[in-house]
Amino acid sequence: MELLLDSLFNGVAIGSVLLVAALGLAIVFGLMGVINLAHGELMMLGAYTTYVTQLIFKLPILKPFYNWYVIISIFLAFIVSGVVGIILEKLIIRRLYGNPLETLLATWGVSLILQQFVRSVPLSYGAGLIIALLLGLILPLLFSNKIKQSTKFKYYKFGAWSIAAILGVSSAEFISSLISKLGRASARNVDVTAPLWMRGQIEILGNTFPKTRLMIIVITLISVLAITFFLNQSAWGLRIRAVTQNRQMSDCLGISTEKVDVLTFGIGSGLAGVAGVAVSLLGSVGPNVGGNYIVGCFMVVVLGGVGNLLGTVFASFGIGIMTDLIGAGRLLNIWPNMPIPFSNIVNFFATTSMARVMVFALIVIFLQFKPSGLFPQKGRMVEN
Repeated sequence: MELLLDSLFNGVAIGSVLLVAALGLAIVFGLMGVINLAHGELMMLGAYTTYVTQLIFKLPILKPFYNWYVIISIFLAFIVSGVVGIILEKLIIRRLYGNPLETLLATWGVSLILQQFVRSVPLSYGAGLIIALLLGLILPLLFSNKIKQSTKFKYYKFGAWSIAAILGVSSAEFISSLISKLGRASARNVDVTAPLWMRGQIEILGNTFPKTRLMIIVITLISVLAITFFLNQSAWGLRIRAVTQNRQMSDCLGISTEKVDVLTFGIGSGLAGVAGVAVSLLGSVGPNVGGNYIVGCFMVVVLGGVGNLLGTVFASFGIGIMTDLIGAGRLLNIWPNMPIPFSNIVNFFATTSMARVMVFALIVIFLQFKPSGLFPQKGRMVEN
């Protein structure tokens, strides 16, 4: 029984990482039909945001609050990845709606650019650029309606972007000096240290569980509940579902489909940043950290049913439990009298990488019989 509980926990922990990573993709790919291969790089930005937040909280003035930097980094990662996603939607994706192949190629190119950007540009300059973009987008929103409607608004907007650029450069210099003081001249592969309250293990029902993985499960549950509440209870969530089911009719009823697209892409990208926070707590953060999850994310979305959040949850936990049972060899311990041919197969796939291959092969076989996934779309959503 203890072995089964341990296996279920590890599977849920693996599935939680997949779920929080695939949740944003389920919104962008499932609700908008956009194949975003740069989703993994948005996760990478969230992971690096966590690292920069950790550095800032090591300052003497913030050191008393260091143990809470993870909570702050969740919100900051959501904002950073969300803003980058919005910029990506406005500059590239908006011109490619209805062309999935072109979208796939464009986002793949963006992912390569972001990876090379992280490899070539110092972390401090990258952080300064993101801060400048954030301020440049936020400051014009703070102007009064009178200024926005005036003929000189473009000059005010130019001034706001100029201030944002200055503050971005100043932030880059500040972060650069902070990294050099801590002996981190190179930030290509960095480590995020969990705060004290997340270290060690906790005992539940006689079993010990790592606090870090429990925190990731909590982050995942909060993310799922928040996005479910938003889509089903808020006015903008209703607009998103309306545009998803019938874009032309929604446009005729006065719903701004462009704003819905921007909001949807921003939320999906922001959730990728939250996934980056979870991933940063599991190992080193590098340029390729997001690429390790992108295939699994797409597999989760397709297996669960495109656009179905409940299916995404079931698919994530199912893949996580199967990966742990096969990859860790626990299936042989739970079923010691397994027939020799099956036990040989399980032994062959009893590594993390090979277990992933077997799980994906089983998913491909499953999709041959049920190509729409566990929870296929119904009604008008199938027609779009």
